[in-house]
Parts: sequence; C-alpha cells; structure tokens
Amino acid sequence: MRIGELAARAGMTRDTIRFYEKVGLVSGRRLPNGYRDFPPETVSWLQYIRTAQTLGFSLAEIARNGEILREAPDSAVALSALFQEKIQVIDVRMAELAALRADLATRVGTGCPLRAADRPAAAGDREGAASGRYAATGGTVD
Repeated sequence: MRIGELAARAGMTRDTIRFYEKVGLVSGRRLPNGYRDFPPETVSWLQYIRTAQTLGFSLAEIARNGEILREAPDSAVALSALFQEKIQVIDVRMAELAALRADLATRVGTGCPLRAADRPAAAGDREGAASGRYAATGGTVD
C-alpha cells in the first residue's frame, strides 16, 4: 500500500509516516518508480503507536517495546507488563513533582525565591553573605 492510502487508513499525515520511517518505527520497500510500499499490517502498528503516545510512551519506548511485543508469545501479557512498568515510572515522577511542589510552596511569600520560609538567612549563610557583600559594595560583588 502506498503512503497516501496508509495515511488515510491510519488517520495521520504522510509527513508523520515519513518521520516514523526515518526513526525506524515503520519500514516500507521502495518500488521501481520510487514510491514507498507498506504492508497492510502497518495500519494497525501506526494505530498502536498513536495509542501508546496517548498513554505517555515516548517514541523510543514504543520502538523498544515493539521489539518486545513482536517476540512475546502472548502480547496481552507483555502489554500488561509494559503498562505496569509505565505506571511505576509515573508514580515515581508524581512523587518527585509532589516534593517539588511542596518545596516551592515553602518559598512562597519569603521575599527570596531561593530561601525556604522555615529557613531564614543566617549571618554566615553563603546566600546571606553574598547578598550582604552586594549591598555593602554598592551593588557590585568582587
């Protein structure tokens, strides 16, 4: 099937398919006239790529997982395992983001975005010393 028909069936642009071909996600053979020719199963693979992207998988993960799925005796079990791994990655990232949010929240209203609310600058603190030198030198730090 030529790229225009493949694009119409998969619901994506020719440019997207060309990009996927360039990065190795799909492959088609070249006909003597120079047109690309793709096997019919490429449609379902492109739909899988689109769904996987919607579920948060990167193109690199999709390429890597495609190899795993092709070699798996039971693709449903393999997919479930991949989803579990992705959930763990998401859980770790959510914890990191929650910690970042909490840290930012402690800095709100401190007057200095680099100092947490529960940690006032001490006289010997590097930040305090640097800002003191800045003020003492009329706005320049040596």
